[in-house]
Amino acid sequence: MMGERTVLQEPLFFGFSLERHVPADHLLRAIDRFVDLDGVRQHLAPFYSPIGRPSIDPELLIRMLLVGYCFGIRSERRLCEEVHLNLAYRWFCRLGLDAAVPDHSTFSKNRHGRFRESDLLRHLFETVVRRCMAEGLVGGEGFAVDASLIKADANRQRCVPGEEGLPAAAASRAIDEYLAVLDDAAFGAATPVTPKFISPADPASRWTGANKGLAFFAYSTNYLIDLDHAVIVDVEPSTALRQAEVTAAQTMIERVHERHDLRPNRLAADTAYGSAEMLEWLVHEQGIEPHIPVIDKSTREDGTFSRSDFTYDHAADVYRCPGGKVLQRNRRAFSAPRHDPPPDDTYRYRAGKADCDACELKPRCCPNTPARKVTRSIYEGARDFARAIAKTDAYVTSRRQRKKVEMLFAHLKRILKLDRLRLRGPCGARDEFLLAATAQNLRKLAKLIPPQTPAMA
Repeated sequence: MMGERTVLQEPLFFGFSLERHVPADHLLRAIDRFVDLDGVRQHLAPFYSPIGRPSIDPELLIRMLLVGYCFGIRSERRLCEEVHLNLAYRWFCRLGLDAAVPDHSTFSKNRHGRFRESDLLRHLFETVVRRCMAEGLVGGEGFAVDASLIKADANRQRCVPGEEGLPAAAASRAIDEYLAVLDDAAFGAATPVTPKFISPADPASRWTGANKGLAFFAYSTNYLIDLDHAVIVDVEPSTALRQAEVTAAQTMIERVHERHDLRPNRLAADTAYGSAEMLEWLVHEQGIEPHIPVIDKSTREDGTFSRSDFTYDHAADVYRCPGGKVLQRNRRAFSAPRHDPPPDDTYRYRAGKADCDACELKPRCCPNTPARKVTRSIYEGARDFARAIAKTDAYVTSRRQRKKVEMLFAHLKRILKLDRLRLRGPCGARDEFLLAATAQNLRKLAKLIPPQTPAMA
């Protein structure tokens, strides 16, 4: 029999529990176990006035931002709508059915004010890292570092030539941040080269064609991860240049040691981090084994002997050529020994002209010069150490484990939808990268640490 439509009548009383309507296997339930915001209010206390109307609870704003970055909700307007409609989001944010959701403008007001002044997002990220360490997910023996380009919120069609600079009348918060980082080694001071184009909307972003397609404005997000479970132990924004990414790697390694007392035994990275200066810093200043390919441009392509064909005698500080002759740094004795490093950080070892003239290997060694010359960086000891590591089985393992960083970048762009920044300026990039890395670590905790089931009586 066909039923009749029941006329809706508003009940005088009703009972509704958000707790019962959120599935037990929902991702937010697993994440909620590791969200510790007890110290947020104390951290922000100096940045609130003791008088006036009470503000929106900062814990609510942080929980809403975590929802947005965990589920790839890129717009704060849409985030407010989703939290208003989704029961699981309301449960995670501790909002009842009749509780009002904050306006989207509240996020912008707090972000540009007390959140950045107090460095709250860095504090939140490091709190989650410490939780990962407490759960045993961070071994601290092997780290990996890498960078990935993230498009900036800048239109490539509305740019100006770099030689002309910014228009005199241009003014914005992003321009103020750009001027503030001109002397920062991770941004303006990373290279003296003037960029081809500058974006008036976000001048700190860098014009790059590194993806072998259309050039675009971008920032680099730099990850330092632990190789055991790919936990992100630090994150740092930089301009989209190799020199800036190397500087960011050094900053992260030092900060992790200072904040978490972590000093890895080895660091895995790609060739971009294999410069002589970086290897010297790792080996002799930090005591870290560089599992990194060495940047070496000494191989000749004309068929003549390369530097690798010459043997270096460390005790005598000389090179020996394939013919057995000696190449010395100084062919004559000086009254006062010279110990100062050369201006270009490169020593030059030269063979005697008489030795080269009488050598039958001269056509394969120096056919166009009177005598052979071999250069050696003042950091060559660290480079040789890295080359020796590259011949070990541990190096092969590190090269395989290093790919975990690239998997995190793929997750960042495809799952969390952070392939293009929404905020502008270096501060906006730092805020987005910190929140995204926090969300990735929370998802890692939720995946690897299953909830405890109650014991049966």
